[in-house]
Amino acid sequence: MVTVNALSEIAALMGDPARAAMLSLLMDGRAHTASELALAAGVTPQTASGHLSRMVEAGLLAARAQGRNRFYRLASGDVAHAMESLMALAGTRASPASRTAAWRRDPDLRFCRTCYDHLAGQIGLAVTDSLTQHGHLEPKGRRDWKLTPSGELFCTRLGVDIEGAKAAHTRHFARQCLDWSERRPHISGALGAAIADTFFKKGWAERLRRGRTVRLTDSGRRALSSHFGASL
Repeated sequence: MVTVNALSEIAALMGDPARAAMLSLLMDGRAHTASELALAAGVTPQTASGHLSRMVEAGLLAARAQGRNRFYRLASGDVAHAMESLMALAGTRASPASRTAAWRRDPDLRFCRTCYDHLAGQIGLAVTDSLTQHGHLEPKGRRDWKLTPSGELFCTRLGVDIEGAKAAHTRHFARQCLDWSERRPHISGALGAAIADTFFKKGWAERLRRGRTVRLTDSGRRALSSHFGASL
């Protein structure tokens, strides 16, 4: 059982503006250096180092050394899930300043983005809606999805590595992740990551060099129509 003190500690770590800015940047699923995270948070490298050490110790971040640099990334999909849920909650009671924040008003970010390692935004919801409407995906309780036999067949034919996703025992297979811009759950977990990986490998979607925004290619638009029956 989670203690009140443990909950308070994690909430305090995520609630600090500088640390929240760092966590938001890391939602792109990439690993970033301490210097990049310091710049995103608007703090000095020394201050950033203290913030990062605390988040690593608390299990929010994972760190690895490479050459002279130390790279940081979110420790797990559960951290990303918590961040996306907090963004959705913040949007329901946004102040005038937060309502006009760049991450909220950016139409490209709302259209398609990465949420850690899976697709979110309108495209993430279009894929989720298609799978549920065709009986390939069903709610499993309040927090997970169940991939039906027809869903396994559909995803396998599409090129999604279902067996690899099932073998990822250290994470949830198919999680319901509340989308902050669409206010409905999209697919996260190992299945969500495998679907996103298929989009990138087939050239249906492209990551931009910086940020979470994902560009849907022309072939991706055709794939959404032909494979998922989704119109944009």
